[in-house]
Amino acid sequence: MSEESRLKVYYDGACPVCQRDRTRYERWAGEAGSSVEWCDLNQYHETLRAKGVDPQAALLSLHVENEQGEIREGIEAYIALMRRVPRLKPLAWLIGLPGLKPLLRFFYDHWVKRRLKREGRLP
Repeated sequence: MSEESRLKVYYDGACPVCQRDRTRYERWAGEAGSSVEWCDLNQYHETLRAKGVDPQAALLSLHVENEQGEIREGIEAYIALMRRVPRLKPLAWLIGLPGLKPLLRFFYDHWVKRRLKREGRLP
């Protein structure tokens, strides 16, 4: 996925933490942020289904789509997003380390499920 290409980010717009992360990303990204389109997944259920992504799966894990329609999710989605911002490139490298990815995925999945249960949005 080219760092210069357009990227659609399907994120949970109903999540205050996700909204803060988006705002922080846009501030840090500066001009590079103009190639990122933020899509509140709560308004894109049909679009996601048409792309073969279950909206519930998108709620549980960040999904990004490049210009070619390729979708990455989870840690790979975060890496694709972070690589566009100079100050986040080292973090993208770090979270991409083979031994660290599964551990981060475990903690991220646990955090998301706990948050959604607390909000009453996890069936």
